[in-house]
Amino acid sequence: MSAKGGNASHEETLDVTEGKSGLWGALAGLIVAALIAVPLSAAFAFATNPRTQQLFGGRLEEATTGGYQAFWWIVTLLLAALPFLVGFGIAKLSAKTLVVIGAVIVLFVIALMILGQTFVF
Repeated sequence: MSAKGGNASHEETLDVTEGKSGLWGALAGLIVAALIAVPLSAAFAFATNPRTQQLFGGRLEEATTGGYQAFWWIVTLLLAALPFLVGFGIAKLSAKTLVVIGAVIVLFVIALMILGQTFVF
């Protein structure tokens, strides 16, 4: 039998990712959370204990205690938000979402640079 007649078969592929983007985002967020667990813990320790300022020596030792703690609290918040940002970005995976997430990360980096320059150097 030839396929010239009305017997032509039609194949469709099965999309296994349909409706699963939220799960991929959660998995990516979990992986990022595992990767940043130690730096997050260290940043939290630096933010909550003012005596850790002496560990860095040099010019950082001369910085104000408030500036030192503010810097480490911002680093802690950035690290804590990172798994959620990555998970949300993977789940949505649109150009607009990625631009918004990139802008938020850039603003955090700029704030850290300004605080670092103001209170450390």
